[in-house]
This record gives sequence, structure tokens and C-alpha cells, in this order.
Amino acid sequence: MSSGLELNNIAKSYHMAGKRLNVLSGADLAVKPGEIVALLGPSGAGKSTLLHIAGLLDSANAGSVNIAGQDCTGLGDRERTRIRRQDIGFVYQFHNLLPEFTALDNVAMPGLINQSNRHASRGKAEELLTKLGLAERINHMPAQLSGGEQQRVAIARALANEPKVLLADEPTGNLDEKTADRVFDELLKLAREQGVAALIATHNETLASRMDRRIVLHNGLLNEG
Repeated sequence: MSSGLELNNIAKSYHMAGKRLNVLSGADLAVKPGEIVALLGPSGAGKSTLLHIAGLLDSANAGSVNIAGQDCTGLGDRERTRIRRQDIGFVYQFHNLLPEFTALDNVAMPGLINQSNRHASRGKAEELLTKLGLAERINHMPAQLSGGEQQRVAIARALANEPKVLLADEPTGNLDEKTADRVFDELLKLAREQGVAALIATHNETLASRMDRRIVLHNGLLNEG
């Protein structure tokens, strides 16, 4: 079994206005450690739903999710939370940084939540922020950073616990083209350096072409794009 991410026969539907809406209809995907996969598809196709299920933030109606070799089907909330904290990193379109904490403290937060040593967590945070070109900005508050800098902090935070799986939903969608290109370069470099299994949803064909594989979500199924 892969030690990265495996989705097996994932089905998900919602009931809206008395009708059943099928979003995922037997989606299968395997992302190996060190592999970076682009997730493409039209708006409303279910990319965010798929990422939420892969990240154990939502549950499928059918199918199984394997994270780092563990079948997560049927796990309780506490165990799902533990796996999210230890093995999964998330990057969203909007950085979701805590405004009252510095860049350094935002990145150190996952380690502190996991009860890691405070000194070690801050040291790891400083190392990641330095790799992302923010050595001079570590003590700045989010409001003092540009949009690109804030998203770099969010990327560092997602990778702070050295997760096995990285999930990103339009991680550069809120940035101008030049900044997006630079930030995405840094995301790819760090993800490859850590050997994480990464699934990145994007509408940007240029960014998608720089990943290892392209997967297209269409009519509830995943196909090589």
C-alpha cells in the first residue's frame, strides 16, 4: 500500500431543494510520496469537496481514504483530528493566518498544537520561512506582509509538521500572475524537498503543467488529463 494518499471509489452526494446532487461518483486516485499532482476541473465539479474528503474534513458516502498507509474509513473524530494534525498539510486560496500572531508564531503553531517542543517548533518555523525568503519578515504581523508573503507563511505553516500529504486548493488563486509564479516555485521546491504526496487544485494551466501529473475531475470521476 502507498504511504502517500489513496482514494478508492469515493462517492459523495448532497440533497438540495429536494433533489440529489451527485458530486463524486466512484473517484479513484493514488499520489505517491514525492509526487505532485494537479487537480483540474471546471468550477463546481467538486474539486474542493474531493480535497475536503482527502483531508478528513468531510466524509464520503462510500469509498475509502488512506493516508500514509492507514485506512481512515470509519475513524472517530478524535483519530481523524490526530491524523490531520500529524500527517496532512493544507494550503488554501486565502492564507487564513492568525492576525494577532507574527509570521514565526503562525508557522510554529502546528508544532505547538501537536505538543512539540516550543524551541524546536520555532526553530523549524524560522528554517522554513528563511527557505521561503522571509528571513527578514519573521517577526512581522500578517497585516504587515504583502499577499505573496502571507501565502508563503501559509505554505510554511502547512509544511511545518513535515506532513505525509499536502492538499492545496487554488493556493495562488488570490495572487497576481508574477507573484503566483514565484510563490508556486517555492511551494514545489519545498514539497519535493520534504517528499510529500501533494494534490493541488488549480485553474491555472501553466502551473498545472509544472507538476508531475494532471488529473481532471469531470462528471464525478477522475481521469488522467
